Amino acid sequence: MNKILKSSSISGSVWVPSSKSMTHRALILAAIADGMTIIRNPLTAEDTEATEKVLGKLGTTIQKKENEWRVNGSKLSHSITPLNCGESGTTLRIMTAVASLVKGKTKLIGGPSLSNRPVGALVDALRMIGIDAKSNDGYPPTIIQGTGQIKGGKTSLPGNISSQFVSAILIISPLATNPVTIEVSTPLESKPYVSMTLDAMKEFGVQCKASSDLRLFQIPLMNYIPTQITIEGDWSSAAYMLAAGVLAGNLIIHGLNTQSGQSDQLILDILNKMGANLRIKKEGIEVSKSILNCIEYDLSDCPDLFPIVSVLCSSARGVSKLTGLERLRLKESDRLQAMVDGLLQMGVDVKTDSNTCLIRGGKTKGTEINTYNDHRIAMAFSILSLISEGETIIQYSESVSKSYPLFWEDFLNIGANIVGDNI
Repeated sequence: MNKILKSSSISGSVWVPSSKSMTHRALILAAIADGMTIIRNPLTAEDTEATEKVLGKLGTTIQKKENEWRVNGSKLSHSITPLNCGESGTTLRIMTAVASLVKGKTKLIGGPSLSNRPVGALVDALRMIGIDAKSNDGYPPTIIQGTGQIKGGKTSLPGNISSQFVSAILIISPLATNPVTIEVSTPLESKPYVSMTLDAMKEFGVQCKASSDLRLFQIPLMNYIPTQITIEGDWSSAAYMLAAGVLAGNLIIHGLNTQSGQSDQLILDILNKMGANLRIKKEGIEVSKSILNCIEYDLSDCPDLFPIVSVLCSSARGVSKLTGLERLRLKESDRLQAMVDGLLQMGVDVKTDSNTCLIRGGKTKGTEINTYNDHRIAMAFSILSLISEGETIIQYSESVSKSYPLFWEDFLNIGANIVGDNI
């Protein structure tokens, strides 16, 4: 489905969805804790539903009541059929590790995009702690021949492919027979996501020792304790609405924790550096139409912000330089190339190499955008349509359901000019 958009001024307020990343972690930890965990304010979206369905196949019972999930954690049972992770990289990578706790052979598969995302380094690291793990030449599907026990010991893996590899091993390590030590062989990118995993483990009673640079972890042997946890607002999703207010009107964004450890909370730092009109109030974060300045920014720790930050740079004065972009080619799409192609079509002067993007701000014009069925590409160009001349057509508009199912409803409610849909 395509959405047809025109420029518009927006106003009002938005409650952002809950954190997708923390919902994944809370669900998985609740499933392997022995007893009942209550998760409040979870995110219901395609990615988190993928985790929910995989856990359900392994015998986890999840009772849903209004805005609360009750997860009955217990020993995971074997699934004869493959575990379909959809397009959720978090589900595939963490559950590949968790499958080692299941007696028997577990096969994890994914959709077309997920099947092209690497898992080889994770599989190699799992083998080092005694897990019989295989992949398809470093890509999904993954196959785990579990014994219900993890030998443990020392393992190592690179930190520049996916922080999810580190998170996956961290989560299963307390349940090993022998203590696990994880060494990260290259500087860890997306550190805040690993910090989020450590925070989630702490909520369930397990505290790890980690070096200040997050390249060495020592994990104690102990069981997870059921708990009650409330999921905070998602900064990744909020970034799009914050950008909408800065580019095209005035908005108040509700539901965010400004002290959050989420990596995409860095959008506040970026907006401040660009000179955005931004005020943090008790009731929310207020943003209004601003004259933006170009920036230089390393997005290594927050690569998911690249699509919307590149949109902000497209309207800023001067030439912005964004770095730390190499891993964007390994996301749901080649996000670096997808954004560059779309920006060029909309009249933006943009140049790139494997790790850097130079963007000269200026006026933009509407066009038809191939989003490659990537939710973040679809949302980013929707925001740019607010200040673009003519019509902007967003292909695969339904892709937003991966992380922000109510995006189009919220977008319409704040005054976005959605003039039609077509197939």
